[in-house]
Amino acid sequence: MDFCGIQKISLVDFDTELTCTLFSKGCNLRCPFCHNFELVLYDKDKEKLIPFKEILDYLEEKKKFLTAVCITGGEPTLMPDLAEKITAIKSLGYKVKLDTNGFMPDVMIDLINRHLIDYVAVDIKNSKELYAKTTGVMSLDLSGINKTVEYLISHDFPYEFRTTIIDEFHSDYSMEMMGKWLNGAKIIFLQHFELSSNVPDQTLHAVPTKNALVFRRILEKYIQKVELRGF
Repeated sequence: MDFCGIQKISLVDFDTELTCTLFSKGCNLRCPFCHNFELVLYDKDKEKLIPFKEILDYLEEKKKFLTAVCITGGEPTLMPDLAEKITAIKSLGYKVKLDTNGFMPDVMIDLINRHLIDYVAVDIKNSKELYAKTTGVMSLDLSGINKTVEYLISHDFPYEFRTTIIDEFHSDYSMEMMGKWLNGAKIIFLQHFELSSNVPDQTLHAVPTKNALVFRRILEKYIQKVELRGF
C-alpha cells in the first residue's frame, strides 16, 4: 500500500528534527474533530497514491538536509506493509516517528522491537468512558489502546501522549478520569483545536485557554509532564 500524501519539509512534526511527513490512507476511527478526515474516508478512485519509489528518491536526494520522517494518517498501523516501507526509509539513515491512535498495539510493539521507529506519538482521545462518543465509533473495543498505554508507560521508549481538547467533549471530570487511566505516564500534550473546513463537525469549539490551564493542573496529579500545544 502506498502513501497518499507528503509534506516535504516540516519543522513541527518531530521535535527539532527537519522532517518529511508521509500520510497514510484509511482509519478505524471517525473522530468528528479530525483535520485529516479526507484521509479517513479515502476514495481510491478519486485520489492518487504516491509511488513509494518517488518518496525514496526524494528522501535519497534530501538526506543531507532532512533528518527524520514522520509517518501519520489516517492510521498508519493499518498499512499491511508498513514495516517494509519503514525498513527502506531507515536504510537511508533517517529517524522515524510514528503517529498512531494506539488501537493496533502489536504493530507498534513490533516496530519498536525491530528498532524501526525512534519515537511514537499516541492520540489519547478522552477518558475511557467517553472514548466511543469522542471517536464517533459507538461499539469500540478499548483493549488495543489499553495495551498501548500500558506498554509505553512500563517501557523505556521515547513517546508522547497527546489529546486535542474540544469544548463539547472534554471537561474537568473527563480530565480527572483520563489522568487516573494514564497514571505514571511521562508526558502528555493538550493540543489546541482549530476549526477548519476539513473538520466533519463544524459546530465544535476550542477549549478556552483558562480551561486548558485547569485541565493541565488536573493531569499534573497523575502525569510527570503536562504541556499545552498551540495555545
